[in-house]
Amino acid sequence: MSEYDEAAPVEEDVTEDYTAEEDTTYTEDYSYDETAVSSVDESFDVNGDGYEDTTISADGVTLIDADGDGDAEGVATDYDGDGISDELILDTDGDGSLESYASDTDGDGLIDTYESDTDGDGLTDQVSVDYNGDGYVDSVATDTNNDGFTDVVAEDYNSDGFVDEIAVDSDADGVTDTVLQDSDGDLFLDQVYTEATPEGDSFQSQTGQVF
Repeated sequence: MSEYDEAAPVEEDVTEDYTAEEDTTYTEDYSYDETAVSSVDESFDVNGDGYEDTTISADGVTLIDADGDGDAEGVATDYDGDGISDELILDTDGDGSLESYASDTDGDGLIDTYESDTDGDGLTDQVSVDYNGDGYVDSVATDTNNDGFTDVVAEDYNSDGFVDEIAVDSDADGVTDTVLQDSDGDLFLDQVYTEATPEGDSFQSQTGQVF
């Protein structure tokens, strides 16, 4: 063999060692830190004294003790489990009976409807509604004769906290007989419309009483 003869080819071992990769274990961690999950903490002041009421909660139901006497003046219920109460039942007259219902009918997290038993007969006779979610009542419908039908409706159309119109069904026939309105926004009811005189004039006294 001369010095120019090619050397015999050398077979290169190109086998890759995957051992290192195979020994590596990837484990997905689906656990979570409960402290990182957002939660809603509700507080109540049902008697309006400026202090947070004592509460006891279990299974979506919260008992509210407003005066610290050990008795519940309110019961809040979270029906959908989102941490925000959907209904609130209250003892507004302090007689020991829960007679008023407050509820969030549109699911926005704000109480917008109040149903009350004002005469303590166990039947709802007044419904107050906050239509625009500003926290103030816009309409109050009352059943004054306990026949199960509304006969007096007071409306605050401009959300200023004052009544703009009162509609009265005095004979319980389901038709409004008298409407009293504050036509100029001076907080006095200065116009009266009736079935007999729908465009009748009215007289306003200094106290705001309409004749």
